[in-house]
Amino acid sequence: MEYVVEMLNIRKEFPGIVANDDITLNLKKGEILALLGENGAGKSTLMGILFGMNQPDSGSIRINGSEVQISNPNAANDLGIGMVHQHFKLVHNFTITENIILGIEPKAWLTIDIKAASKRIRELSELYGLNVDPDAKIEDVSVGMQQRVEILKMLYRNAEILIMDEPTAVLTPQEISELANIMKRLVSEGKSIILITHKLKEIKAVADRCTVIRRGKLIGTVDVATTSQEEMAEMMVGRQVSFKVDKEQQEAGEVVLKLEDISVLNSRKVMGLKNFSLEVRAGEIVGIAGVEGNGQTELVEAITGLRKAEAGRIFLKGKDITELPIRSRIRHGMAHIPEDRHKRGLVLDYTLEENMVLELYDCPPFSKNGLLNKADIRSYAEEIMKHFDVRSGQGAISVARSLSGGNQQKAIVGRELEQNPELLIAVQPTRGLDVGSIEYIHKRLVEQRSKGKAILLVSLELSEIFNLSDRIAIVSNGELVGVVDADKTSENEVGLMMTGIKRGERLEAQNDQRHK
Repeated sequence: MEYVVEMLNIRKEFPGIVANDDITLNLKKGEILALLGENGAGKSTLMGILFGMNQPDSGSIRINGSEVQISNPNAANDLGIGMVHQHFKLVHNFTITENIILGIEPKAWLTIDIKAASKRIRELSELYGLNVDPDAKIEDVSVGMQQRVEILKMLYRNAEILIMDEPTAVLTPQEISELANIMKRLVSEGKSIILITHKLKEIKAVADRCTVIRRGKLIGTVDVATTSQEEMAEMMVGRQVSFKVDKEQQEAGEVVLKLEDISVLNSRKVMGLKNFSLEVRAGEIVGIAGVEGNGQTELVEAITGLRKAEAGRIFLKGKDITELPIRSRIRHGMAHIPEDRHKRGLVLDYTLEENMVLELYDCPPFSKNGLLNKADIRSYAEEIMKHFDVRSGQGAISVARSLSGGNQQKAIVGRELEQNPELLIAVQPTRGLDVGSIEYIHKRLVEQRSKGKAILLVSLELSEIFNLSDRIAIVSNGELVGVVDADKTSENEVGLMMTGIKRGERLEAQNDQRHK
């Protein structure tokens, strides 16, 4: 069997950590090979070597049977290798066409031939069913569309080998389904894809084979069709993983968070949340279900103080906090795991220890008389890293930017839970995490519930909402459609409510259908 890619005995070491330890990986023509591993297992490093972003300390790479040296991403492009990065590399105030041709601009005399480039992009878009408008600006399109632009960028450069690094981490369920169809179409046209992921359901849906690495070492390669999700999970984390959350029935206590007729403007100065009322009690998890962009961001930002409420009141343990600044809300017992870990969660150029005390640096024991206590800050950060298995090359002094996305997420979750908050606002808490880490974070959230804490959970993963929530509030178009008990409803019913159909209206529609 001739492979289009052979990575043989690859080793890569960074200060304090062996990222890839004698790893061999092979990709056949016209297949989707999943590269599966925990957060920080070395997946992105390995693919960074294939794309010329890192150089291996030892080992060799063959493309179509010939040994090659891939010194930089341009050399990778010349070999027909393209990569969609986990965090997109796009200029937001450029058009889609301008982003795609950046660095390889077609010339017409002394000017750039935008018209010819736009025409070719439109043709590629139609050929692969990507449905992209070449003239739209990146800042005006959805995250899912931005990902299609990254795919088009590879196709425009005639890439035959496509590397996709955690492509579904920021997509809605509908966009994930569309991406799966796009990937199948690409391989049917003769492309070959390496899919870096830790989502087992997606591997089963699209991949042919799966190579598993754990802590930098190769565990094995399996045929996806004949291997169960449980078996792949065990290969990935080295133990059996439970996909079901165990939580005991318990009575909810007093109201911790109360929202009264909250209305909030979105970034386009249109009402993104309208007359929204909800209560979250001590000892319960209330899940917010809805298609992305239906008011969840405005809701969370109003509660946490990141955005002003135009109308209505917000109460935390009976105290009106509607006008309070963010720091005061934190001091009153609120914690927030944000949706965007880079924009809202971390200062990427700070060390981990600095990030762990962002909300507490002015409190004892971390400072006294305006001077920081570095020793206490470091031991506090190291404790969080130990409890939440945050892996980094240089421990607490590692710069946050140097961590994998999953380890960044675990650091944020650890920081917020370590404060023992009365109210936890958890937005996409397991985004970008592997199954072992998801299992751990879910257990910690349920542990908070058992301690009598109130949790508001916002997630695009319906399975996560159902797994964790006691009650589910459904939002559509900025309005509360209804609140249901998680154990007295189904994903299908909640899915229908997410389209804006209220529960009573659905029953009426079913009765009408029966009478007909």
